[in-house]
Amino acid sequence: MKNASLRHSAAVAASLCALACAFTSTTANAQQKTSLSVYTALETDAMRLYKEAFEKANPDIEVRWVRDSTGIVTARLLAEKANPQADVVAGLAASSLELLKQEGMLQAYEPKGFATLNAGYSDTARPPSWVGMDVWAATICFNRVEAQKLGLPKPETWKDLTKPVYKGRISMPHPASSGTGYLDVTAWLQMWGESDGWKFMDALHQNVAQYVHSGSKPCQQAATGEFPIGISFEFRAHQVRKAGAPVDLIFPKEGLGWDVEATGIMKTTKKPAEARRFADWMASREANQIHANWWAVVAYPGVAKKLDGIPDDYEQRFARNDFNWSAKNRARILAEWSSRYESKVAGR
Repeated sequence: MKNASLRHSAAVAASLCALACAFTSTTANAQQKTSLSVYTALETDAMRLYKEAFEKANPDIEVRWVRDSTGIVTARLLAEKANPQADVVAGLAASSLELLKQEGMLQAYEPKGFATLNAGYSDTARPPSWVGMDVWAATICFNRVEAQKLGLPKPETWKDLTKPVYKGRISMPHPASSGTGYLDVTAWLQMWGESDGWKFMDALHQNVAQYVHSGSKPCQQAATGEFPIGISFEFRAHQVRKAGAPVDLIFPKEGLGWDVEATGIMKTTKKPAEARRFADWMASREANQIHANWWAVVAYPGVAKKLDGIPDDYEQRFARNDFNWSAKNRARILAEWSSRYESKVAGR
């Protein structure tokens, strides 16, 4: 009996030791995970897929997203310049990242596989301070059912939207809070010149019912019929159309404002090795295959798929876009826009 008792005690001790070792190992692995703070304006639909795929490929790193709309993230990063909290910025507009670059806040880094990417969608400097992921462009969401009820013709151009028939029927994103709103404004100013660009926006303002704080919301409003016309972008337009909303996608003939979702590493990160691994992965074919779930144009050639409602010559419709100019003139443009149109901002 004594020997049996000893054997039982030894077995229990061994089991406890195994459990303790396993717990210690698990705790050690958890402690070894590096938390990477990533500021983003990515659509919430996409964030989970990026996090899961990156962490599967890099199990020792945990992505901690800090998300808001483009303008809010940009303002927060600039406000934190003296004490930066982000390690990486991903899924933010290239026009915003170019501004951060001009402020000396980004670390130049060429990720692995960069030579494979379409260079036209990344910083022109070498090494680049920001690297493109995908492109998004202006799209008008037009609810054909509501429009028919109201007797509204289908617009084909930006300038069509200034016709009196559309008075009070249009919603548009606020350019200070929405990257989509800002790409619209800067595209109009670059396409027509500043004098004619502001004249167009003055006329458009007469027909705008509301400026909202999201690039997605105008298309969602068009989908529900709140306003039959929403100036938005193709990701959300494609999504609401796919969900069955009676929305037509219109790509105005004069040209489309566009921007690039991109990745950049903060110069002040205390985790440079992990930040570079994140940048490497975001430039990979695997990441670009995730981009292609929603975007008709991605940085990795040959990965994008045909999306319903997006024309084959989509890229050829992009207007001229100088990111450097958009970044340098951001404060001036937003101040002028606000002085003219702030009265119709949602919630004011």
